[in-house]
Amino acid sequence: MGRVLAVLALAGMLSFGFSGFGWAGQTAGTCPLETFEGGVVRRVLDGNTVVLEGGGQVRLTGIGAMAPFPGTDAAKAKLEALVLKRHIRLGYGGWRLDRYKRKLAQIFVSGNAKPLWVQGEMVRSGLARVVSFADNRACIEPLLQLERRARENRRGMWALRSYRVVSASDRDELIQRTGQFGIVRGQIVAVARKGSRIFLNFDRDWRHDFTVLIAARNWKMFAGKGFDLESLRGRKVQVRGWLRQWNGPMIEIDHPEQIELLN
Repeated sequence: MGRVLAVLALAGMLSFGFSGFGWAGQTAGTCPLETFEGGVVRRVLDGNTVVLEGGGQVRLTGIGAMAPFPGTDAAKAKLEALVLKRHIRLGYGGWRLDRYKRKLAQIFVSGNAKPLWVQGEMVRSGLARVVSFADNRACIEPLLQLERRARENRRGMWALRSYRVVSASDRDELIQRTGQFGIVRGQIVAVARKGSRIFLNFDRDWRHDFTVLIAARNWKMFAGKGFDLESLRGRKVQVRGWLRQWNGPMIEIDHPEQIELLN
């Protein structure tokens, strides 16, 4: 019986590639996921979460939906149009449950010639942006590509000032966004390793200007993606994460998908 279960589990391990914002099995290795039946969506709670018939919630991994405005919730409405009363499959590429026992998955709508990748469509529409975690990083690279196109075309949230990419030199704006998730763009002018921390400084006055912090224990994950600490000096980058204040505005990153090289 144990061997049968093992075979069934292995059968669920599939590597797929993306075509547009759909889901196709043509380019192996682009986004490896372990896929399972999910069920029919009974309710959409918000732009990030659905409830299945029979109970159980699924949180869409890899994205953060656009916040609702008084009287309207465009991200929730979009997600309802995509999945409500539809059968979905779940794709796992990392940690499977959060502390609230919600499933953490990529979601695919069945019933079409090419199943629809829900996270991809939400990002493509500009109604969600990429939000990743060290223990759930699958599919982030194709999502970043879709986000880039949505931002260039000012779709959805990207037409709003509150979601714009902030310059690393705009200290006042960065301070104003303390406690918020944001995307910051700038040039690294100095790199320093002090004890258990790595600092990427974006100006000469590190006590007041924007800095990116990486715990030294996490650097091997960046090195595994081809990052070289010394070669980062002088590079233009885009960083995403939660803004806080520590000797000026700071974002701490713990996995390489949080930093994009721009040149």
